[in-house]
Amino acid sequence: MRLVALILLAGALSGCGIHTVDTGHRGVKVTFGQVEGEALPEGLYFVNPFTTSIVQIDTRTQRWDGKTDAYTKDVQVSHVAFTLNYQLRPEAATTVYRTVGADWANKLIAQVIYQDLKDVVAKWDAVDLIANRQKATDDAQAAILRDLEQRNVIVSGFFLNDISFSDEFDHAVEAKVIAAQQALQAQNQTERIKQEAQQKVIQAQAEAQSMKIRADALAQNPKLVEWEAVQKWNGVLPQYVMGGAMPFIQLPGPSGR
Repeated sequence: MRLVALILLAGALSGCGIHTVDTGHRGVKVTFGQVEGEALPEGLYFVNPFTTSIVQIDTRTQRWDGKTDAYTKDVQVSHVAFTLNYQLRPEAATTVYRTVGADWANKLIAQVIYQDLKDVVAKWDAVDLIANRQKATDDAQAAILRDLEQRNVIVSGFFLNDISFSDEFDHAVEAKVIAAQQALQAQNQTERIKQEAQQKVIQAQAEAQSMKIRADALAQNPKLVEWEAVQKWNGVLPQYVMGGAMPFIQLPGPSGR
């Protein structure tokens, strides 16, 4: 009897399927090819192996380092390297499995990322895209978060690691920067010359005005000529002319006249 009981127990157990839903996963119960009920949390489950199976769906945070090409507003090809951290919403495991399948990440993530990146990059000229990479990252993250959220995927982080262009474009940008610097130097040089010329004009005008004022003053008061001569005299009398010294100013006579 004991042997018979063991045989019957073994037969019963052999007809019962044992499934384990691992940590960080959700189980999807499938009976006769159709999804049943809600997503199953981690644990041990017994099902009829002939009619039912449990498919495990990974709901842990995953990382994808990807690359893609996208055209800028001025039709330059940019090579974009990015990192995405994402996970499937656990309670949506059955819905995603039913509508997309167990390989949901391969079918959903790439197409959303590529399209949103192309849309964001297309809004910028190439040079501006490089200078505003953080703004482009924020715009791309907002779009990706929104679009994947609609597909039951949670985004915990998105980063633009690198944006590069062809060597020809890099050389053209470098030449443009050098030309702009040279143009600025030339402009500064022209402005300096202009300022110096204006200073000379102002100085000449001031000297001319000064000379005119002095000339007008001398014309109105001849005595100023003698006064200026005295201010400039070095104390040496002029050379003799025709046997006598000629004073360079009128000396007053004995009577003071």
